[in-house]
Amino acid sequence: MDQSQAPGRKMRIKWTKLTSDYLKEVDVFVSMDYHKRSYGSFHGRVRLRGSSPLDAALVITDVTLEDYGRYKCEVIDGLEDGTVVVSLDLEGVVFPYFPRLGRYNLNFYDAERACRGQDATVASFEQLHAAWRGKLDWCNAGWLSDGSVQYPITTPREPCGGKDTAPGVRTYGLRDKEKNHYDVYCFTSHYKGRFYFLAQPSKLTYDEAVRACRQDGAQIAKVGQMFAAWKLLGYDRCDAGWLADGSVRYPVSRPRRRCSPTEAATRPLRSSRVISSCSERSDETSDNKVVDPGLGLVSSLGAEFPDHPERITLQPERSQQR
Repeated sequence: MDQSQAPGRKMRIKWTKLTSDYLKEVDVFVSMDYHKRSYGSFHGRVRLRGSSPLDAALVITDVTLEDYGRYKCEVIDGLEDGTVVVSLDLEGVVFPYFPRLGRYNLNFYDAERACRGQDATVASFEQLHAAWRGKLDWCNAGWLSDGSVQYPITTPREPCGGKDTAPGVRTYGLRDKEKNHYDVYCFTSHYKGRFYFLAQPSKLTYDEAVRACRQDGAQIAKVGQMFAAWKLLGYDRCDAGWLADGSVRYPVSRPRRRCSPTEAATRPLRSSRVISSCSERSDETSDNKVVDPGLGLVSSLGAEFPDHPERITLQPERSQQR
């Protein structure tokens, strides 16, 4: 805003969050003179930075995955007003998800619950497109947050839209959220800690794996944690392990014979007794472990995740005055 305006004038500042279809706005924060109010899930987590009487920047603390998206700032000062839209992008990973029962079993609302169960949210098109630019290639269609169904292809081939088509994000368009069933693309940034293998004398059932993790002061890991270790840190292991949703998977970054020979991937497996993936929790970090019956000690091949910020400031750098 124009810094020449008198600071004594009462200025109204309102922040709202735009929904994925841009048809509705969610109130976030309103400030007018000494009166300030935050709304809904933002209550107690947002405030104006207040570096000057005319500073409209919004500070968000205890940032969550649901905070991702676009925000609109409106400033009204007498007969003048201005608006600006800014984006909050969280660093994280997009991963394809389907339940252990098999592919194409989720309607949109099941998909939302499935992602929440993985400490994730349903990915937006922008997040999936960014993942595709980062070489994500997956031939199964999945829900996105706007109710569309799409899938990313970097290497065109016959089963995935045709060999002679261009790479890109394929779309089925908007689908019926209750009647249609697909997989889902989830987004998470909850991956603090380490991901590594822990020895066990024999292969485990799911219940045994849960107990083994608990006895080690940990909890069974989630699909998103394994995917983050593979995608962000190049984690590579040819041993499959239990995950929290009851699925069995393994991460391969270096394709080789008998271990995802054609491409790097996180592979599902069908089995009743395998190793286990665990996740430790503490105030400072969370460690993710995979219990491996073939080793006599804890593997030193750990994947250390970076921290992500707990506070973000949205800065409306310029306004559109009317």
